[in-house]
Amino acid sequence: MFIRFLLTISLASLLFGCSTGSVKEDVPVAVEDLSDQQNDRADDTSAKTYGADDNATSAFNQLDDPQSPLSIRIIYFEYDSSEIKSEYRAVIEAHAAYLSQNADTIITLEGHADERGSREYNLALGERRAQSIKQQMLLLGVLSGQIRLVSYGEERPFVDGHDESSWQQNRRVEILY
Repeated sequence: MFIRFLLTISLASLLFGCSTGSVKEDVPVAVEDLSDQQNDRADDTSAKTYGADDNATSAFNQLDDPQSPLSIRIIYFEYDSSEIKSEYRAVIEAHAAYLSQNADTIITLEGHADERGSREYNLALGERRAQSIKQQMLLLGVLSGQIRLVSYGEERPFVDGHDESSWQQNRRVEILY
């Protein structure tokens, strides 16, 4: 019974609140003749296109191609190590070549560590890992201003878990374009 009463009061408030005593008159609106401007536009037959040229290979195609070494953007490390594994040298060389050809491109190297060790130690280890990849890229001709470093240590694990397979995936550097 009480709910019906509240519903009736709410509905009545809504009806009385929405109605007004005055009625607005229609106000004439000035309409501008745009036919001359439209004819000018119709005479302009040159179309403008933005983005990648149809005949040129786009830089984004290289980055998105799953067959390209540029599609590999995570470098994994051994426990308590910042030494780059030999299996990732070609990947780093491909990224360095791309950056050398595209001097306006900036990447971020995010260093990560597994949960073992203190928070401070893991932040430093993540930074050393990112720094080792940066040094390799600098030796291959990449400009220093194209590379930013960030270390998250153990704060952003890729896999939550407390075993070797989880830790192995958390010891990494991510290359972000």
